[in-house]
Amino acid sequence: MLNLKELRKNLDILKKKLAERNINFDTNDFNKKDTLNKDLINKKEKLEQEKKSLSKSKDKSNFEKSKKISEEITNLIKKQNLTQKDLNKIIFSLPNLAHDDVPVGKDEKSNKLIKKKGNIKKFPFKVKTHDVLGSKNRNIDFETSIKLSGSRFVVLKDKFAMLERALINFMLDTHVNNFKYLEISPPLIVNEDVMFGTGQLPKFEEDQFEIKFDNSDQRKFLIPTAEVVLTNLVRKSIIEKNSLPKRFVASTPCFRKEAGSYGKDTKSMMRQHQFYKVELVSIVEPNKCIEELERMLSCAESILEKLEIPYQVVLLSSGDMGFSAEKTYDIEAWIPSESNYREISSCSSCGSFQARRMGAKYKSANGNEFVGTLNGSGLAVGRLMIALLENNQNEDGSINIPNVLKKYMNNLEKI
Repeated sequence: MLNLKELRKNLDILKKKLAERNINFDTNDFNKKDTLNKDLINKKEKLEQEKKSLSKSKDKSNFEKSKKISEEITNLIKKQNLTQKDLNKIIFSLPNLAHDDVPVGKDEKSNKLIKKKGNIKKFPFKVKTHDVLGSKNRNIDFETSIKLSGSRFVVLKDKFAMLERALINFMLDTHVNNFKYLEISPPLIVNEDVMFGTGQLPKFEEDQFEIKFDNSDQRKFLIPTAEVVLTNLVRKSIIEKNSLPKRFVASTPCFRKEAGSYGKDTKSMMRQHQFYKVELVSIVEPNKCIEELERMLSCAESILEKLEIPYQVVLLSSGDMGFSAEKTYDIEAWIPSESNYREISSCSSCGSFQARRMGAKYKSANGNEFVGTLNGSGLAVGRLMIALLENNQNEDGSINIPNVLKKYMNNLEKI
């Protein structure tokens, strides 16, 4: 969430920065609502002072005056609440501002290639897609999942289910043992305040799975990513400076409606309503966000390096980043059947944007200040499986198991 005081001070600068995020910020509308809101607050406060003065008088005639003032105050509060709601609607819909070293552009066409890693294998046979490789014994079973749940779900069986579990355990072990992330097993259902904190609500409500399971008025949602719950572990808290950085990792199912993706990747594990993902979250001092982002990126990259899967890293442009991000790297894995790189991880610094929405602070030398937050996929399991299956396939349709996974796969050489 952007700072209201900063909005008031630097409207023209912010309008320009928001234009980099493809947002046409109406400064006149904002000023109009903000001025009205301040006027209503000032009028209310003056009337409250007047009422306070009248209450000290012993003159009985002041009783009617005080009663009338109370009614005026009530009406002003109603008007001010409505105006504040309109103002909040504007503020809550504004994305984070792009960091200075982010390339300015409207979309992915302005993204910047940072590096390529790994050797792309040349197959002496026609490569098969992951769904074809998994069609033997229906180990990747879309037909059954459609009967059970509809499109964009999958049933994995036998060694393919084992491979999914192996990848999760391998990634968790790597991030915990090598990079000292704290493993968390979080709830998969959160309330609307938590979803607001990381920026999923209110702007992206149409992509969320809302559920109803009790008589509570508080809305509940299935998490679209563990980022939501891991980041909110520090909501409404003041953290000791010496406890930073905090680094969390979790493997969870993620639930997304994938609104706007109709017709894309329908016969594939690439874009699912439910999928597993290993998520990394860091809580740091805000001036250390960019340094931490580089560290997080290297942690995510290490998974692909250990699995010997070719990949590239792309710095996203201002118009292609997510709502809460100030800077984002995408890691894209090589998919042989497409002769193309596809996103397998996004690592983002959010600065203090999410912290303001969550009320998450730390004790600094200057008093209590908002923390910085970062999140990254370390990695998306379904997409990692696609890359692994296709890059490790043999002509007979079998899959070679990478050395680092063998101990998680009962020492199998191939499946």
